[in-house]
Amino acid sequence: MSPLLVSLAVVFAELSLMAFGGGNAILPEMQRRVVDVHHWLSASEFSALFALAQAAPGPNMMVVPLIGWHIAGLSGLIVTSIAKFGPSSLITAGALTLWDRYKDKPWRKIVMGGLQPMTAGLVAASAAIITHASVTSLLLAAVTAASAALMIATRLHPLVVLAAGAVIGMVLL
Repeated sequence: MSPLLVSLAVVFAELSLMAFGGGNAILPEMQRRVVDVHHWLSASEFSALFALAQAAPGPNMMVVPLIGWHIAGLSGLIVTSIAKFGPSSLITAGALTLWDRYKDKPWRKIVMGGLQPMTAGLVAASAAIITHASVTSLLLAAVTAASAALMIATRLHPLVVLAAGAVIGMVLL
């Protein structure tokens, strides 16, 4: 295996083990490693791949295979996918077995109460990183702010908001 593929495997296996609270919780660290540490992508390339992954049907972590493909082609796609989804899937299967075994224990509510704000903070950090990399003009800042406000204030489907932002971008940029 090439040194690049080994590096991809190590980085994404580590990210897999850090993905507590869902995949979006590790986006800031993924962006830091891929963009700032290894320089495999620029911040704008990372942001564009993330946007593409979010627009596509399927899991929200479709950005991982896209990053692998962009960096090392089909081999990169396979390596990053196995490295990112394999370790966390095995740990999740084991944890769910234990979680079900102790379903009547009072400490479960305490654990859940502690995990919820941590997960919310990690997801908020992800949003901040993606926004910082994506917003490069006043117009994009306005579209981003309006999109966030719509998502918070209404029950619009995210794809409707995404499509509206895309149309605005095509017309005004």
